[in-house]
Amino acid sequence: MSFQRVTQILVFALVFWVIGNSACTRITSTELGAGLIPGVDGVNTLDTTMDVITDNFVDPDTARIYKTDNHLLGAITNDPLFGRTEARMLFQLMPEFYPFFISGPKDSLVADSAVLILSYRGFYGDSTQPLRVSVEELSTATPMNNFFNYASDYPQLYNFNTIGSLGNTHTVDIRRLGDSVNNRYEKARNQIRIPLNTSLANRLLKQYDSTNAYRNDTAFKTFFGGLALRVSNATPANALLYINLIDTNSKLALYYNTRQSGATIRDTNVAYFRFNIVSSGDANFVTRNRAGAEVANRLNNNRTDSLAYVQAIPGTYVRVRIPHLSRLNNRIIHRAELITEQVPDDANLTTFDRYMPPPRLLLLSIYDSANKRKINIPNAYSIGLNGPNTAEFGGFLVTKTVPGYDRLASYNFNLTRYVQGIVTRKDSSHILRLTAPSNDSIHYTPAYPNNVISQTYALTTAYGNDVAAGRVRLGGGGHSRFRMRLRIVYSRLQ
Repeated sequence: MSFQRVTQILVFALVFWVIGNSACTRITSTELGAGLIPGVDGVNTLDTTMDVITDNFVDPDTARIYKTDNHLLGAITNDPLFGRTEARMLFQLMPEFYPFFISGPKDSLVADSAVLILSYRGFYGDSTQPLRVSVEELSTATPMNNFFNYASDYPQLYNFNTIGSLGNTHTVDIRRLGDSVNNRYEKARNQIRIPLNTSLANRLLKQYDSTNAYRNDTAFKTFFGGLALRVSNATPANALLYINLIDTNSKLALYYNTRQSGATIRDTNVAYFRFNIVSSGDANFVTRNRAGAEVANRLNNNRTDSLAYVQAIPGTYVRVRIPHLSRLNNRIIHRAELITEQVPDDANLTTFDRYMPPPRLLLLSIYDSANKRKINIPNAYSIGLNGPNTAEFGGFLVTKTVPGYDRLASYNFNLTRYVQGIVTRKDSSHILRLTAPSNDSIHYTPAYPNNVISQTYALTTAYGNDVAAGRVRLGGGGHSRFRMRLRIVYSRLQ
């Protein structure tokens, strides 16, 4: 063989080696970025991508908002992906002590004004559109139960009547809610201040006293049923306000003036009515209407879908099936992760996609249909003294840059130990559920070999999302570009 021929063979061999080595190492980093995995060399360490099947459903879990939680007030009227949302608040504000009295001679008391003040904790949606808030009085004939947490997404279960408006519709400019309030009685920020009728101020000042309504909290509820707040959805409202009732910023301020005996100058005073965490009742109803929205035709049809829709509770979930996972033979699993990516709404990148960001956390779990509860992914999702291992398991929102998009939402889940149990011990391969939890719970079983005791854990807003905050359209198992998939890095057993 000639020297020239030998040289050609060596060159071709080198080219094929470079191409083959490049193909085997096309992906060597984990999307999660947690832990170290061997480099994929195509001989000792390999990788594979498994297809998943996705479909969309309305989340049947009941949403509840507790007294210490931020409450919602507002309306989203035209979200093209997920439709309409309305949030109403009902609550009771009480005297600060009993028997309650207004200082000063009663015949000299003159009502100035009554102002409902609410502690503003943020918003979700478009702050450029004002909200028009109306306040009504709750009927004492349909009293609230201060010991009951009402289901937020089923207002039709409860019969609360109102008996009239307590003031003109008040326009709220969300952009101004952070402004400071400085007067004789207030040095505060983040307040929503809604003027109420003077007739209410007169009633609280002149008609009620310690012999009737102000005798005790039970008596007060028979005279004044509480407040009902809602936002007009006839305007282009597209925001939800978050309001904290137990904060000192929340109260009904009764401004009045009085003249002490013999004095000629009247002095202005204020009395406060506040939310009492024990004796005050509250309800926060959040309703969704998805008619006409993009998601409407993709829900509850058991059809494989190329798009996956997750909306914070009361919202939607995605069912995730990995049909070939149970067929894997035994091997060493270095990394197994479910990769999900947002499918941007190109027509609304600078509007709705910016105003209504994705949830800060998604939960991947298994649904126990017999007991109607979520259970944890075996061996992967764990709960310790510091709460769930979300930082390692995944589910927190991560933004990435891809060609054409500067900020793309992504959620990834570390299923390494779950997959290892399937291929080694022949553990069950489950149908998974992707949700955006808030005030949720999960029935937790520790990892093997300690998987003998289980209990239910509460997942508060600290481990999830504020109610109704967040929605995202992800690529489903059949999407052409942003495909949901399970990537596995493994080694064969020798």
